Amino acid sequence: MNNSVSIAGTGVGTGQPLGFIAGPCVMEDMNLLRTVGAEIARLRDETGRLFVFKASFDKANRTSVHSFRGPGLEQGLEMLQQIAAEFDLPVTTDIHEPAQADPCAEVCAVLQIPAFLARQTDLLTAAAAAAVRRNICVNIKKPQFVAPEDTVHAVRKCEEQGLQQVLLTERGTTFGYGRLVNDFRCIPIMKSFGVPVVFDATHSVQLPGGSTTGGQRDMIVPLARAAVAAGADMVFLETHPQPDRAKSDGPNMVPLDQVADLIRQLDVLRQTVLDLNGTL
Repeated sequence: MNNSVSIAGTGVGTGQPLGFIAGPCVMEDMNLLRTVGAEIARLRDETGRLFVFKASFDKANRTSVHSFRGPGLEQGLEMLQQIAAEFDLPVTTDIHEPAQADPCAEVCAVLQIPAFLARQTDLLTAAAAAAVRRNICVNIKKPQFVAPEDTVHAVRKCEEQGLQQVLLTERGTTFGYGRLVNDFRCIPIMKSFGVPVVFDATHSVQLPGGSTTGGQRDMIVPLARAAVAAGADMVFLETHPQPDRAKSDGPNMVPLDQVADLIRQLDVLRQTVLDLNGTL
């Protein structure tokens, strides 16, 4: 089965090198975006791997009404467009409403569907239709409350719009209150639908609950390694120069100065997986 898509002219999926989606959780200001974008572009140049820059213009599902949400759609897309142009990086962001699909598709190489919204048919079909018009991808994050085999329905909704460029992301499953667990069977199960699978290493270590979400940053590395060994085609990493001062999801972001070492480790693991698959 050919589990491949093209992002900004680079193949992702079966038999391809590992790709990465990385960036800060939310758009705090242009200084942050440029700092992170510069490091991601440097890693792209050093490794030759695909990097997609990610940042959210609106954190629409914050627990507290007083939490920082971001600059909003119009300003956020202007900021993303600047990063794409300055660093020659494909970009992605979350969309939350069908009306956001078309304007985001004008800027982004990938439209991301948040996990809490991945069952919303109108959002999926609007994203898929916009992606078809622009020849880009849709990345659907598996809801924390949905079995991996049931994500096929989200994929099929996109395919009904004529979209073949679909990614699925594993980001943990609710296990009681305040805990997420990763069932790595999700990766081969979701790949069986004919799509590349992304592993979200940072949201998988969230500790939901309370007025702000906590996280176990020290668990990011072992989980990311396990996911790549299980066959993940891309890894999603949120990063920040000073995560403990970040305005969203700081406890589960990778410090920017630690990203390069993790990328190198995961790239070696991916090549090992590809070599093993070639001999089995």
